[in-house]
Amino acid sequence: MRVLIVYYSTYGHVHRMAEAVAEGANEVEGMEVELRRVPETLSPEVLDKMGAVEAQKAFAHVPICSLGELAAADAVIFGTPTRFGNMCGQMRQFLDATGRIWKEGALVGKVGSVFTSSATQHGGQESTILSFHITLLHHGMIIAGLPYTFEGQERIDEVIGGSPYGASTIAGNTGERMPSENELAAARFQGKYVAMIASRLAKYRKEIIDAICE
Repeated sequence: MRVLIVYYSTYGHVHRMAEAVAEGANEVEGMEVELRRVPETLSPEVLDKMGAVEAQKAFAHVPICSLGELAAADAVIFGTPTRFGNMCGQMRQFLDATGRIWKEGALVGKVGSVFTSSATQHGGQESTILSFHITLLHHGMIIAGLPYTFEGQERIDEVIGGSPYGASTIAGNTGERMPSENELAAARFQGKYVAMIASRLAKYRKEIIDAICE
């Protein structure tokens, strides 16, 4: 059983959330969990001007995801920062290159889920996740979010990310805020939730697909 966590992170916020997602998924017995990045599309010069070079050194060791790894996974959990209420360009370019495995139906019946980060509390977290779901549905994936059984998303004693659509964090306009413990707990919950669904679904997935294609 394999859960793949595929993400893009500029300053480390999404990377930290991805680590928490992995921690949650690893709680499910027999689950192999892997972290993967999508390719960078910005030049080193641009990243340097953005002040992102040093931050990205912390997760430069995470391998770049291949299409074969996507196809081999039983569940894929995607992480992206918001860009004007949508996924970032790096993630969009990566997904736009998945036409071959879409044609093969490689992700049909597998679990897909999304988490995100935005600069402000209302910076497009929900629209980013919901619009991301469109691509996953085109791939035939079964969408999993962050159910209200994670009670931390109902807290009003502090400003937090998170919604029924998926875990999220608020980075601040200058990236000064790293994920809070409650936001990390949401990411762990989501990772475990997706892994548990995938572990139960995988044994029946081929049978279900064969049956509906008859």
